[in-house]
Amino acid sequence: MLAYMTANDAAEKWGISRRRVITLCNESRIPDVAMLGNMWIIPIEAVKPVDGRTTRYEKRAAAKPFVKWAGGKGKLLTELRKFYPPKLGTEIRKYCEPMVGAGAVLFDILNTYEMDEVMICDSNEELINTFAVIRDNVDNLIDVLSDLEHEHLRKDDDGRREYYYEKRELFNELIKKPAKANSLQRAALFIYLNRTCFNGLYRVNRQGLFNVPVGAYKKPLICDEDNLRTVSDKIQDVQLVTGDYKQVNDFVDENTFVYFDPPYRPLSKTSDFTAYNVDGFGDKEQIELAEFIKELAARGVKVLASNSDPKNVDEEDNFFDDLYSPLNIYRVHASRAINSKGKGRGKISELVISGF
Repeated sequence: MLAYMTANDAAEKWGISRRRVITLCNESRIPDVAMLGNMWIIPIEAVKPVDGRTTRYEKRAAAKPFVKWAGGKGKLLTELRKFYPPKLGTEIRKYCEPMVGAGAVLFDILNTYEMDEVMICDSNEELINTFAVIRDNVDNLIDVLSDLEHEHLRKDDDGRREYYYEKRELFNELIKKPAKANSLQRAALFIYLNRTCFNGLYRVNRQGLFNVPVGAYKKPLICDEDNLRTVSDKIQDVQLVTGDYKQVNDFVDENTFVYFDPPYRPLSKTSDFTAYNVDGFGDKEQIELAEFIKELAARGVKVLASNSDPKNVDEEDNFFDDLYSPLNIYRVHASRAINSKGKGRGKISELVISGF
C-alpha cells in the first residue's frame, strides 16, 4: 500500500514552493498522485520531476480577473509588461500588489512567472473576502453562483430587476456584520452583483453600502466555473491582506516587484470615480501614496505604479510630474475604462511610474 505525503511535505523535501508542487500535480508530472478532498497527496517515494520550465507557460490555463473593475488593467497589459523589472522570475522571486482591484497584473504575473512569495492587499474587505473564498472554498462558491445564475437567467426583465435588488439588499445586510459564517454567501453575492450591475462598478455610499443600479445584460456570465477553478489554483499560496497599502511594508524587499494601481486622479469632475470604499482618494491621498512609493524605491524595491495623466486636459498640470520627479515617468496610450458616453472612450495617455 502506497504511503503519501502532502504538498507541503513534498515542497520541503524537494526544496521548491508548495504552489510549484500543486502545479506539478495539476500537470500530471508526478506519478500516482491523488486528491483527498480538495488536497493533493503525493507518494512518499515520488521523485522530484526534472524542472523543464521556461519563463512563460504556454500550455497552462491562464487565469483572468473574475470581476469587472473600474480602472482594470486588462487592456493595458501589453504596455505594462514593457516595464516589468529585469530578472523577474529568476532573481526577482516575490510579487506584491498593495491595491489589487480585479488583479489583471497579478494574474499576468501568476500566469507567466514562478514566484516564491506573493502578497496582495486591498482596502475593500469584500473583494479580499472573495479572493479568499475562491482560494479556499471554490467548489461551494461555484454551486451557489450556479444557482444565482439559473434564477437570474430564467426570469424576464422585470423579474431580473426585482431579483437583483433583492440580492443587493441581502448583500448590504450581510456586509454590515461580516463574519466567517457568511463569507461564502457574501462572496457569491459580490460576484453576482458585479456581473449584473450597471457597468460592473463597485460603488458604495457614505454608509459603506453597495448602491449600483441593475444593468441591462441579456445573458451575463455569472458563474465562470473554468476561470474560478483556474484562479483558485493560481492563488493557493497567495497571502491576502485587507486594509491600507502600507501593510505590505514588511513583506517587500529588494527582491520584490511591487505594482501600485490606485484610484486614478480624476481628469475632470465628470470622471471622478473613487468610491470603491467609504473613504475617498483625493490629492492628499495621492501625495501620501507617492511618498510611500518613493520610500520603497529608495530601499531598492522594484516598484511600478500607474495613474492618470493630467496633461490630457491641461498641458500645464504638472501634479504627478512634480510629485514623482525623482522616479522615471512614462506616458503610454490606453482606452478609457469608465465613461457613460461612447464618444468619451477614445485613446488617452496614462502614466507609468518606475522606481528602477
